[in-house]
Amino acid sequence: MSSGFLADVEAMYERAAMYVDMPDGLSDKIKACNATYVTRFGVRLRGRMFTFRGWRATHSTHSGPAKGGLRYAPNVDQDEVEALAALMSYKCALLNLPFGGSKGALEIVPSDWEPHELEKITRRFAQELMRHGFLASATNVPAPDVGTNQQMMMWIADEYRRYKPDDINGMGCVTGKPVEGGGIEGRTEATGRGVQYAIHAFFRSDKDRARAGFETEQLEGCRVIVQGLGNVGSHIARFLSEEDGCRITAVIERDGVVRNADGLDIEALIAHHAATGGVKGFSGGGFDSEGAKALEDECDILIPAALESVIHKGNAENIKARLVVEAANGPITFEADAILERRGVTVLPDMLANAGGVVVSYFEWVKNLTHIPFGLMERRQTDREHHVLARSMEKMTGQAFPPEDKNEFLAARGEIDLVRSGLAEMMHQAFSEVSALAHKNKGKAITLRDAAYQIAIKRIAGAYQAIGL
Repeated sequence: MSSGFLADVEAMYERAAMYVDMPDGLSDKIKACNATYVTRFGVRLRGRMFTFRGWRATHSTHSGPAKGGLRYAPNVDQDEVEALAALMSYKCALLNLPFGGSKGALEIVPSDWEPHELEKITRRFAQELMRHGFLASATNVPAPDVGTNQQMMMWIADEYRRYKPDDINGMGCVTGKPVEGGGIEGRTEATGRGVQYAIHAFFRSDKDRARAGFETEQLEGCRVIVQGLGNVGSHIARFLSEEDGCRITAVIERDGVVRNADGLDIEALIAHHAATGGVKGFSGGGFDSEGAKALEDECDILIPAALESVIHKGNAENIKARLVVEAANGPITFEADAILERRGVTVLPDMLANAGGVVVSYFEWVKNLTHIPFGLMERRQTDREHHVLARSMEKMTGQAFPPEDKNEFLAARGEIDLVRSGLAEMMHQAFSEVSALAHKNKGKAITLRDAAYQIAIKRIAGAYQAIGL
């Protein structure tokens, strides 16, 4: 019997699977995690042997290698890893990516160890994953998650390359690497950027916007609360405030919440957080140590961007946001989800909203397997065509191209531009499909979450049936 986070994911799956036509038994096969590897390995550090416990769960390989992050945290367990692996399967299916779902974790407090010690631990973990078939570009591809970063991914890639020097696609065994180590521009910002694009797609949908009580598609002036100022939260707060004109009225962190009704200076807050490890003491807003209560503050958009289950049956009745955007994995429990639906609070689900990371990881993986940078073959030709077109328009009209438009039109397209373009296309396309299904029945719209699950389940079921299962 599953409990907690895993039980919530399974309950959400079952609620949607009821409406997907599948052969008997296939639904249970899709829901179940294929395999979970548990390892306990020793590393000699500080003059003694330390034993570490880790997991790697493969939920599905229905459509290619299993893909999913690798987190380092002190409170992880097998159920959490399997729940996250399942969400990755559904997320990849929804985005039409050629991946199954996987997730890994190491029971560790990263800050307890020096960088050189973390390197030794990470390389040992990579060895265990390799030896048991849970690390390779063709079978299982990790990426950064909570507590890990691009440096750790580089250590894993280097360890794999040492272990299998004859694998020409070895650098594709992991994504989220530094650009200098075979990574791709835009990967660090990818999840936050994907959240922004998902919000854009939502606000351009008249039906969804009206359902949530937003009158126009303009984000400017919207009051936003962000929970978590890590990689995802900091990027989405920056993008929404600087590019979309939103007011970030509160940011919640481990030590509490900082509020400013006129909008926080996000760059200054990020710098303060980096220097102090929290939001306490930030001069640009009022601090309160009861951070969790700020989830119930008045706002237009609430973005939980840290860990799972922060919105639960104990606080769901008090959520005042019109739109909750799940930038984290599983921040709303199954019970809370039903409460929010009853109260008319719209939820932009995690399997869509935070898919930006795996989309750009897909781009990086393709780059590693093709051994050619994006845009290399066509960039010069495209730039030349743009210059020719601009000159032709000036000759035909007898007027100069507007300087502000000309500069943008003629700007060279770098890798970051192509990555953002591809990410925006995939996020908007996925949202369009989810929204269309949600509003398919004129009598009563279903939730965006149920629509997303149904699309994902249909695709996974189709892939299994195609191979004879």
